[in-house]
Amino acid sequence: MAWCYDLFRCTSAAHQAEFVARLKDLGATSADVGQGDVPWRVLAGPEGNEFCVLNPG
Repeated sequence: MAWCYDLFRCTSAAHQAEFVARLKDLGATSADVGQGDVPWRVLAGPEGNEFCVLNPG
């Protein structure tokens, strides 16, 4: 599993969902780095750089 060095922490699950949707509108895509079933979302920016959006839950 690749490590995610760029982290964005959200205040709730709803905030995470809204933030991920906004990032996807800006060109991010979901990324599978072997994370499995975890409370964060791994995305990749348009340049392919991976980052995580954390849910505090």
